[in-house]
Amino acid sequence: MATAGRRTNWFAIWVSVAVVAVVVVVGVAVVLINNAASDPGPAPEAAIVNTETGAISVGEGPDVVATYIDFMCPVCRQFEEVYAETLNDLVADASITLEYHPVAILDRASQGTQFSTRSANALYCVAVTSPEAVTPFVSAMYANQPAETTPGLTDEEIIAIATDAGAGDVAACITERRYDAFVTAQTTTIPEDAQGRAGTPTVTVNGERIDLTGDPQADIVDRVS
Repeated sequence: MATAGRRTNWFAIWVSVAVVAVVVVVGVAVVLINNAASDPGPAPEAAIVNTETGAISVGEGPDVVATYIDFMCPVCRQFEEVYAETLNDLVADASITLEYHPVAILDRASQGTQFSTRSANALYCVAVTSPEAVTPFVSAMYANQPAETTPGLTDEEIIAIATDAGAGDVAACITERRYDAFVTAQTTTIPEDAQGRAGTPTVTVNGERIDLTGDPQADIVDRVS
């Protein structure tokens, strides 16, 4: 069984989460109104992708840890820094199946380039083309995370990160934005907290939404068998 990773100052982090959560409630409502009758577009067909839930699964453990992430979200990067080592260890020792749910709640923060949607689409492209590159790609995207209110990474920069992470030919999938509509549809499925707010990062363990404390041992390890 894996052991816990590092701690950090989560007071300031979760103040930011509260702001993101309020914004996404409004954003999700708009998406639902505008897209309720629209086609979600092609689904990413791959053995590791659940086309109904949008989950990209890594590992084959009996317990399921699901993470809802936005690559523009600075709190998601902090989550990655604190929890990734523990999660990856649990995957490696077959304790858990780790699910990535790439969503897009911060397109408004990338000067019209829709970086959140483009980067989420890119993760699906990697999952379809090169499943083994999913976790390295996620880590590399956070290592190269752009600041909010900037245009974000270009498609060419995202393609280069995917290639360096071990992905095959994902260029056309990324530039065509093949799964954008699928990402939009999945963004409406983020589990809400007790106050009815949805934000990123959101984590569930075996379907139960958890309140993150910054302690991987208590939040994740102690909840899995």
